[in-house]
Amino acid sequence: MANAEAEPGRTITTSLPARLDRLPWSRWHWTIVIGLGTVWILDGLEVTVVGNIAGRLSEPGSGLPITSGQVTGIAAALYVAGACLGALFWGRLTDIWGRKKLFMVTLAVYLGATALTAVSFDTWWFLVFRFLTGFGIGGEYAAINSAIDELIPKDYRGRVDLMINGSFWLGAIGGSLLSIVALDTDVFAANVGWRLTFALGAVLALVILLVRRHVPESPRWLLIHGRDEEAERIVSAIEERIETERGERLPEPEGELTIHQRRNVTFLEIGRTVFSRYRRRAVLGFSLFIGQAFLYNAITFGFGAILTTFYDVPTGSTGYYFAVIALGNFCGPLLLGRLFDTVGRRVMISSTYLLSGLFLFGTAWLFDRGSLSAATLTACWCAVLFFASAGASSAYLTVSEIFPMETRAMSIAFFYAIGTAAGGISGPLLFAELTGTGKVGDTVLAFQIGATLMCLAGLVAALLAVRAERRSLEDIAKPLTAASSPPTPAGKGERPEPGTPEPGSQTATV
Repeated sequence: MANAEAEPGRTITTSLPARLDRLPWSRWHWTIVIGLGTVWILDGLEVTVVGNIAGRLSEPGSGLPITSGQVTGIAAALYVAGACLGALFWGRLTDIWGRKKLFMVTLAVYLGATALTAVSFDTWWFLVFRFLTGFGIGGEYAAINSAIDELIPKDYRGRVDLMINGSFWLGAIGGSLLSIVALDTDVFAANVGWRLTFALGAVLALVILLVRRHVPESPRWLLIHGRDEEAERIVSAIEERIETERGERLPEPEGELTIHQRRNVTFLEIGRTVFSRYRRRAVLGFSLFIGQAFLYNAITFGFGAILTTFYDVPTGSTGYYFAVIALGNFCGPLLLGRLFDTVGRRVMISSTYLLSGLFLFGTAWLFDRGSLSAATLTACWCAVLFFASAGASSAYLTVSEIFPMETRAMSIAFFYAIGTAAGGISGPLLFAELTGTGKVGDTVLAFQIGATLMCLAGLVAALLAVRAERRSLEDIAKPLTAASSPPTPAGKGERPEPGTPEPGSQTATV
């Protein structure tokens, strides 16, 4: 296998990206989805389990001298900080070292940290490994989204990306139900159940790690880094497998790409590309991540306190309500995902953001009037999050496809870190105060803040969202290493980005 980097300045012309994009859906693509996409299930499991077992961990006999506030406060903050730092650290390495190496390493970090959390014997140990668990998960987002978008054909990229990101909520459902069993002292001793939940996360990670060994490196990344012979072997093997499966030859690819191979791009080039050449897209990414972060925190951060305070729902039963909410979250991307590839990104992103914001405004109005019960409030939340989940998943899709190949992982990491920090730091500080007062008006205000920011993000998407449906990644954003060609087509109704090269300048030929 050729691993040597090309000499700087070497120019090649290839149809490999077009060959990947013209592939029909196959069993091989399902292997990619299973091998790479299941990490979101682990993240959902982690976040939900920790929130639900906080009370049990703080009880005498848990085997860990920790308070509930330390679990939901310090440990949660460290997990978020680890995810943000991990995204930035591993995101940069993903662009330098490749997608496969990093999605193996980051999952291994998660696996080890989760396993060591399960054997925590003191508070400091638990806190350290919660940070390292987040550090691994944060890196996963950049490595996985990059690999998925570069391996999935353009006609399916939107729905697959949304479904995979939405699978976080399958983990949340599992975490809710698992925590109910783990907290039952008739089933497990108080110092055993919570440890088994973390151990299960490690076991699932190990299974996924074994599956991932069969996922190849991104041929697009290999091309740019001088390993075009390796990229050719990978794509040829995929084509042969699919032709054997379908019993017919694949159609000829349309278009070629000419690039100057190089090793890496500098931080200065990344910054100039994202915040100067594509500054409108940067505003879009920032708006989408902040909007969904605040809407989700307005609902999920205080949902348990709202149910117990206003509707006398027993603390041990809130997990059932959260499982219902999580199911609504998963159904949104699953059922609406196809429309992002057919109706289009701009219409679907803006409409899911606006509808979820408007529905949350309606929920706040009904809650303020006293017209809701625990069941009907949960039903309202399900309706809000059905659309919000598709919108939030599309935020990850957006930042992973609208920036050039060489900056993709770092761009994902940057916007993920912004959204996670806003949701995990600013959100709890604001919403914990509002939902914790026990006053109807304060909870209504929390809902209205989340709804307002979500609607504003929807309006930004209506103006700035890129019509990326069924377009190759190289057409949406030309690689920085591209050779001379006409500029990227803007797409129907889409204005070119400020700073897009004029005809005759150095861009890619596709």
